[in-house]
Amino acid sequence: MAVTQLSEADVLTALSRVQDPELHRPMMDLKMIQDVALIDAQTIGMRVVLTTPACPLKNKIHDDIDAALATLPGSPKAQIKWDAQVSRTGNIPQRQQIEGVKNIVSVGAGKGGVGKSTCAVNLALALAQLGARTGVLDADVYGPNVPILLGAEHEKPYAQNEKIVPIQRYGLKIISIAFFMEADKPAIWRGPMLSGAVRQFLFDVNWGELDYLVVDLPPGTGDVQLTMSQSIPMTGAVVVSTPQDVSVSDVGRAIQMFNTLKVPNLGLVENMSYFVCPHCGQREDIFGHGGAKALAERMRVPFLGEIPLDRKIREGGGPGVPLMVSEPDSPLAAVYREVASHLAAQVSIRNFKQASVIPLRTI
Repeated sequence: MAVTQLSEADVLTALSRVQDPELHRPMMDLKMIQDVALIDAQTIGMRVVLTTPACPLKNKIHDDIDAALATLPGSPKAQIKWDAQVSRTGNIPQRQQIEGVKNIVSVGAGKGGVGKSTCAVNLALALAQLGARTGVLDADVYGPNVPILLGAEHEKPYAQNEKIVPIQRYGLKIISIAFFMEADKPAIWRGPMLSGAVRQFLFDVNWGELDYLVVDLPPGTGDVQLTMSQSIPMTGAVVVSTPQDVSVSDVGRAIQMFNTLKVPNLGLVENMSYFVCPHCGQREDIFGHGGAKALAERMRVPFLGEIPLDRKIREGGGPGVPLMVSEPDSPLAAVYREVASHLAAQVSIRNFKQASVIPLRTI
């Protein structure tokens, strides 16, 4: 019995039916499937270029490619070399773009005390661990705690070639308002003054090549927050909440603030969502449950996920050693990576909507 020979045209036709599960466009059209080659009768080699190294649907893409190839004679399997190229935000004027920085993601909250800074730091670490080049700008003038969370509170940035060189910790590049404040003295700055300082931290820092710059904003929706949100060329914003009704109410105002400023809401995170007893494993919804998710659905904002209340998140591996560093393989770290993956996906979707074709560059 004669064996049907595969042709490259047959393979390309089969692959043309594979769509990106989030962008809903053929991956071949988006040049996300490249270097297709017939290795043997049972194996098709290719390179798949994702829109983010933190892609949450990588396994589904692999399954969809195998399903498409299964329609060919012999049902060959895919041998995939994975790659990623993060797209740049497309609607920011050239004069407002920060050299080398592709996306600026601000993390805000309607009120203080919801764990916003801890969430911002661990999400940034999760993005970095997933392979993305990531930086953190701590712009929370009310409580610039990022250096403490990352064990860099005694560091001082320096200038080189008329640019500030950021501090590096755990794969992140860091700049904080705290680096330029006197210890134990409050920063009594009004909105315009703070806005000018933040713009200097954005444009006068040698960030290098970054896929994501995470900005920790001050909590609330007052003058400072409005001025800063207008001064930062954002890809979009993430809002952190807890399940309580009062927190959810404040979060609604924060989402409305970003809507008013035409800043895309990339998603809502419910922090301290639940508690799991370390002894018996029983889950307790101490602060209630589902409030943030219901608000996200009502306001048509993506819900990025739930982060539990756990002492390990606060303690990490000791002072200045976050959970993502001390226990990167723990279930808690996996939760942060999942939320970070959903966030990265929302950035990709948002950027895709700004351009007819994602500007992928071969790497």
